[in-house]
Amino acid sequence: MILTVTLNPAVDRTYLIKDFAWNRTIRSGQAILGMGGKGTDASWVLGELGYTNLALGFAAGSTGRLMEKMLRGRGCRTDFVWVEGETRTNIVIIGGEGQGQSTLTEPGLQIGAGDLDKFRRKFNAALKKTSCVIIGGTVPPGVDVSIYTELVESAREAGLPVVFDASGPGLKAGMAGRPTVAKPNIDEIAELYGRPINSVEEAYKAGRELQDRYGAALVITLGKDGALAVLTGRAYTIPVLKIPVVSSAGAGDAVLAGLCAALSEGKSIEDGLRLGFAAAAAVCLNTATADCRKADVERLQPQVELIDYRG
Repeated sequence: MILTVTLNPAVDRTYLIKDFAWNRTIRSGQAILGMGGKGTDASWVLGELGYTNLALGFAAGSTGRLMEKMLRGRGCRTDFVWVEGETRTNIVIIGGEGQGQSTLTEPGLQIGAGDLDKFRRKFNAALKKTSCVIIGGTVPPGVDVSIYTELVESAREAGLPVVFDASGPGLKAGMAGRPTVAKPNIDEIAELYGRPINSVEEAYKAGRELQDRYGAALVITLGKDGALAVLTGRAYTIPVLKIPVVSSAGAGDAVLAGLCAALSEGKSIEDGLRLGFAAAAAVCLNTATADCRKADVERLQPQVELIDYRG
């Protein structure tokens, strides 16, 4: 079983609009619900691909119940700690005629010390039945980012592979726990490295130094330039697949799902990269966040290239 941890999950509501302007009523041509939060996004993808998984984190209110219902409908198991308030809703806006997209996020639930203790008990119990762990996203108000160091360390001490993805202080905290694989984007890796990164060559240098420091394989997403995987003794560039992109929301979380799916079965990181980037491309074909179809993933997987990179 794969375990996903999302301390600050959400439901994403995507609006397709022709054009945006301040101080006027904007009419959406379409509004679609999707999953939100890195780990729960990964669970959503894993459920579509047929992998047994358990989603942990915090949830509240009617939005939390909706999120849980959506996950269970996709075949995922859930065991959230229920707290006061309301699970957040993120707004994804996709503009017409290639204008791009933006996401508006809420801060999330207020978590107390007792809530965190309940979560720890659920997490530690779940580790005994788990083959791989995905941890990621933002931490909700009231929770210190050091929780990521603790969770990654606990999973690694249990002998489990950990796939991790966060930003800012959360990324640094999680890396201190020494995950198996981390998936920062180029801006996040620059912040962790402590200097700007403007090329694949600079990303490779940073990735290699950070791998030596933290012991984790790094999958660095580069936007239109694809991705760079810095592994022990080898590295690969991964070109973007040529597909019509509807929405990229949740595509990076599909990479987490693919990596963890492979590691949970004792396969190589390379196998996980092929599955993960095929799933990411399949997500881009759909409007809802992290939504994909298994048939698309299987069709696209042979097209994913891992090109040796020598630095």
